[in-house]
Amino acid sequence: MSKLFQALIRRKIGLFGALFLLLILLLAIFADLIAPYDPMELNLRDRLQSPNRNHLLGTDNFGRDILSRIIHGTRLTFFSGTGVVFFSIFFGIIIGTLSGYFSKFEAVAMRLVDVFMSFPALMMALLLMTILGRGIMNVVIAVGATYVTRTARIIHGMTLKVKSEPYIEGVYSEGASHARILIRHIVPNLVSIIMVQATFTFAFSLLQIASLDFLGVGVPPQIPSWGNMLSEARIYIIRAPWLLIFPGLFIVLTVLSFNLVGDVLRDQIDPRFREAIEGV
Repeated sequence: MSKLFQALIRRKIGLFGALFLLLILLLAIFADLIAPYDPMELNLRDRLQSPNRNHLLGTDNFGRDILSRIIHGTRLTFFSGTGVVFFSIFFGIIIGTLSGYFSKFEAVAMRLVDVFMSFPALMMALLLMTILGRGIMNVVIAVGATYVTRTARIIHGMTLKVKSEPYIEGVYSEGASHARILIRHIVPNLVSIIMVQATFTFAFSLLQIASLDFLGVGVPPQIPSWGNMLSEARIYIIRAPWLLIFPGLFIVLTVLSFNLVGDVLRDQIDPRFREAIEGV
């Protein structure tokens, strides 16, 4: 952890990403205390106000405070993004390690993974949402399922590499069971790769979740989410551009911050990247 912090200090852009994510996390935790207004409160007399002293980021077509809705949207963003990460990592580890360790399972599982990866991620998520229906948990399942295949593919490749190491053969020759080898010797060696993959999954899942909300198949429209705010703002893009600018800016900065932190984490884990950075 100390090495990661030192790397963030050296790479100022990575430090910016980490600080912005910390800000977003604090907003999500203390949204009820920080938000100046109730995000669901309607006030038609104040509708479509531009940013001013009372409403720092303006109001929407129902008079709801944009800043308050963005702050409460961070809670949904972190909840859904974390759910997608855990869903994809959990099933990705199971499929990836078993297919990498057992060649018979690999012949079936990886071909299915190839088939699912041939479909665009958003199209697959839309199909699953059509089957499951709208709702936060359904969004997590639909988006998470699209990233299970990518995670499984990465873990499958790393499992093949770890499996070929001499110490794995030594442990097996001593009588260790397949389950023990997988749990005690292979999976722990994949933790660093899983951590890096989790940061990128979190980042890109936010874009996909916002896309589902924007298309009207994600969470219900009354729930304050960044994607729902963008969907409502498209009608007023000329008259009230702030409705589109501020939620979009938060999405862009959050995704960018996760990518920046993920790059630093990857560079610290991969010796080739770390040596390249230290030599600069």
